[in-house]
Formats: sequence, C-alpha cells, structure tokens
Amino acid sequence: MPQDSEDGGQTVDMVLTAIARDRPGVVESLADVIAAHEGNWVESSMAQLGGEFAGIVMVEVPEGAAAKLDDALTKLDKKGIEVTVHKTASRERPTGHHVRLELTGIDHTGIVLEVTRTLASKGISIDELSTTVSRGSMGAEPMFSAHADIVLPDIMGLDDLREALELIAADIMVDIELIKI
Repeated sequence: MPQDSEDGGQTVDMVLTAIARDRPGVVESLADVIAAHEGNWVESSMAQLGGEFAGIVMVEVPEGAAAKLDDALTKLDKKGIEVTVHKTASRERPTGHHVRLELTGIDHTGIVLEVTRTLASKGISIDELSTTVSRGSMGAEPMFSAHADIVLPDIMGLDDLREALELIAADIMVDIELIKI
C-alpha cells in the first residue's frame, strides 16, 4: 500500500530477502541497486549461516521506481545473489507488552518447535529471534541458546507466560529467563 513521503510523493515499502554464497561485496551489491533506484534502506538483519549469506532488508522506494527496483534486484542472480521481493501493506508492529526471552540448554531436536508452539498458543508475536548452537565447556554436549524479543497481548501478564513456559521447560531440558523490555 503506497504511503506519502516527506516530499509529498507516494512511496512503497518492500521487504527483500537475499541469499548468496558468503563473500565480500554481497551487501554492497544489494545497497548499490537499492540506491540506484532511489530506495531508502530502512531496516535490516543479516548473517552468515553455514557458508551462506542471508539477509532481510526493508526498503522504502518512490512508487514510480518500485517495479524497476524489483526487476533490477531479480537481475542480481547473475552475480549469485538470489533476491525475493515482497511489498508490505504496513509498518505497524503488534502492540502489547515487550519481553525478551532467553533460553539455554543442551541442544536437541524440537526446542524451537515446543517454545514457538507455546508462544503461538498464547497469541504471542515474535519480533526477533536468534539462535545458536555452541560447544559446551571442556568438550561437553553442544549447547543451544535462543534470544527472542516477543510481544505479549495486552491481556496477558509476564507471570502467565512464565507459567506456560515452565510447563515445557523441564520436558525440553532448558532454562528460560524472561526480561521486560
């Protein structure tokens, strides 16, 4: 949905996902195409994962330049950069209580599924999630950690969430900490 820009023209918000073999210049190539089409780089999250570079970027572009930007981003595949474009309807974020969830435990299958299933069942939105697996000290089991910024519905309190997560914490063998932000 087009929005008014500061100069009175219409703009379109686009969310881009980019994946490429990790190497210098991937972000620069993406930024170059965005800038060449009058795009404004608004927000992003990027990381190297398993030898691949992966990123999500939100850009704001004049409505008249959106189709040309979309086309130019698609052509980055010639440089080995796969870009998917999604036009967004709104920048609105969920409202409610903002909380940081921190979780640690011995790595095993199903941790993310059980935690996110619990969050979804309570109507909790995830703003940001990052996870890692690292070697434990002195060659111990691999340790899983997750950090999530979540939004609780206005009708839910921190104690309600804590209680719901404690019900699964022992089963999935993790420690969970909640911090109001």
